[in-house]
Amino acid sequence: MICLRAALPKRRSAHSFATRQLIAAPHEGLNGPQLVQVLYRNPVCRPRFPRESNGRFCSGICKPLTKSHILLGFLVTPAGFEPATCPLGGGCSIQLSHGAVQVACAKPGAWVQVVSWRAHCRALTCNFPRLHRITRLPPYLPPQAARPLTLRDVSEASGVSEMTVSRVLRNRDDVSPATRDKVLAAAKKLGYVPNKIAGALASQRVNLVGVIIPSLANMVFPEVLRGISSGLEDTGLQPVFGATDYQAEREENVIYEMLSWRPSGVIVAGLEHTDAARAMLANAGIPIVEIMDIDGEAIDSVVGISHRRAGRDMAQAILQAGYRRIGFLGTKVPDDFRARKRLEGFTEALAEAGLSLADTEDYAGGSSLAKGREMTEAMLKRTPDLDFLYYSNDMIGAGGLLHCLDQGLDVPGTLGLAGFNGLELLDGLRLKLATTDANRRAIGLRAAQIVAGKPTDGLIGSQRIELDPILDLGDTIRRPA
Repeated sequence: MICLRAALPKRRSAHSFATRQLIAAPHEGLNGPQLVQVLYRNPVCRPRFPRESNGRFCSGICKPLTKSHILLGFLVTPAGFEPATCPLGGGCSIQLSHGAVQVACAKPGAWVQVVSWRAHCRALTCNFPRLHRITRLPPYLPPQAARPLTLRDVSEASGVSEMTVSRVLRNRDDVSPATRDKVLAAAKKLGYVPNKIAGALASQRVNLVGVIIPSLANMVFPEVLRGISSGLEDTGLQPVFGATDYQAEREENVIYEMLSWRPSGVIVAGLEHTDAARAMLANAGIPIVEIMDIDGEAIDSVVGISHRRAGRDMAQAILQAGYRRIGFLGTKVPDDFRARKRLEGFTEALAEAGLSLADTEDYAGGSSLAKGREMTEAMLKRTPDLDFLYYSNDMIGAGGLLHCLDQGLDVPGTLGLAGFNGLELLDGLRLKLATTDANRRAIGLRAAQIVAGKPTDGLIGSQRIELDPILDLGDTIRRPA
C-alpha cells in the first residue's frame, strides 16, 4: 500500500517560509513517472496555471475550480529520475524528486491536498480532515497507451499466486473449483487474454488445428466445420481454416503456411495431394487426419465414406426402380476426386448390369441452381429419351429438378433424378430430391476427436474410420413394384 503523509506546521507568520512535504513510498516495481492529482488553494493570490517543467511534469490536468483553487495533475518521478520544480504563483512551488512531492509556500493560508495517487492503475485517495473539503474525482488515465495486462494483475485481482493463475489458464485439473471460478472471474473482469506465444516457444506447438478444405463457398463443408468445432470444444484447441479451390498447388501452399505455425494437428479434405504436400504432412510430427474419403492410402488417420460405394449404391437403386437410359451431370469433375470416384463406382455398377451412361454433361466451374437448370436443359435437348439424370451434387440436381417441374415433366414417372450430399437446405422443394447423405457432421466430429487425443477405441493415430453413406430415395425415384 502506498502511504502519503502530510507534515503541517502548527504556526507560521505571514512572511515565514512554510514547507509541506508529501512523501510517497515508491511502489514495488515502479519503473516510470506516476500520476498524482493535487488540489491547490491560495486565498491571497489567485494561482496561475503551471508551466511544464523539463517537458514532462505538470502536464495533464490543470483545471480551475474557483478563484482560489485549481486542480493540478502532474507526474511524480521514481528514484533515479532527475528532480524538477513547477512554479504555482503566489510564491509557491511544487518540487518533484525521487518519489516525493514537496510543496513550498511563502504566503500564509496556502495549502495543497493530494486527491489521488495512481500507480499501476490503482488509485489511493488521502483525505486530511483539517484541510478544505473537496469533491472526490474519478481516477485519471494517462494519455499514453496502457501497458499489457500480466499474470501478476490477475493474481492481485483474484488474491492467489501467479502459479495458480497460470494453472487455471492452462486448464490444469489440480485447482479447486472455487479458486478456478475466482481466477476466471478476475481475468474476465480485467479483460486479460493469455499470451500463448511464450508457451508455444517452449513446446514448439500452438493450440491451433489447421483445417484445409476445397471451398468455403461450397454448402457441403459448413456442416463438416460444425462437427470439427464441436469436437474441439473444451479441449483448448482452436480451428483455423484454409481453402484450396480444388487446386493441388494451392493446397500445397496452404499446407506449407499452416505447418509453419506449428499447429497441434491438421485436418485436410481428401487423400490426393502433391508429393511435396504429402512429404510435409508425413513429416510434421503431429496428428494428420484426412477426411471425406477412405478410397485410397492415408498419410496417418482417415475419416470418411467410400465414394465408390456411394456411387454403386445409387446405381443399384436406380436400376432396381427400372430406369435404363441414364445421363450424368457434374461440376468440377476433373478436380473433384471424390465426385470422380462416385462416378467410377456408378459406371461399374451399370456395367455389371450390361449398361453404360447414355450421355454426360461436365462443367469445370462451380455449382449453382442456375447452372443445374442450364445443364439439364442442354442434356435433355441433346438426348431427349433419357429416363434418369444423376448429378454430382445436390445443388445442380435441385436446379435440374426445378427445370423439369417448370417444363411439366413427370417426375419420377417419366424422368427420375438424384444428387449427392443430402443438403437440408433443399428440403423445402415441392419434391424431395433423391440423394446420398455423406455423414458430414459426424466426419468432422470424429476427425477433431482424433486430433484432440480423444480416440474411442483406445488407439492414438493411424486410425481408419469408415462411415456408411445413407441413401435417401426422396420423391424423385420410383419405388420398386
